[in-house]
Amino acid sequence: MTTIAAYHLSLSFDRPIFSDMTKIESADDINNYIREIIQVGHINHKEHFWVLPLTRSNRILGICEISSGKTDMTCVPIKTLIQLALLSNATGLVLIHNHPSGKLQPSKSDIAITERIKKALDLIDVTVLDHLIITQESFFSFHQNDLL
Repeated sequence: MTTIAAYHLSLSFDRPIFSDMTKIESADDINNYIREIIQVGHINHKEHFWVLPLTRSNRILGICEISSGKTDMTCVPIKTLIQLALLSNATGLVLIHNHPSGKLQPSKSDIAITERIKKALDLIDVTVLDHLIITQESFFSFHQNDLL
């Protein structure tokens, strides 16, 4: 008789209490929120990529640093983004990354990865609501600049 091994998998996420969840209504709200979470000096050394999963009413479920890279790039694991969206039961995501150079304009690769992420998340009915590029001084919103 053959013994079959069964491995139990478990996914869990403890949603914050609704009244404690920050609601965002604009790119300015996102920018203010992220600057409360991270140290501004932190964004001058190397690129980081953060994700805010959101409820249908645009309340922030949490924040996740998806990757940390070099002074001029970071790799974005789309599979990890999808896992985060599913685990948090998000209906929308806000993408945020920094440019240590201080340049606010998105690069061709910034635009391309945003499109790849949008296409991947469309398959699971999750919307990319915005993608912010932040620097020490300011921010750039893909949504405000009609790039989403």
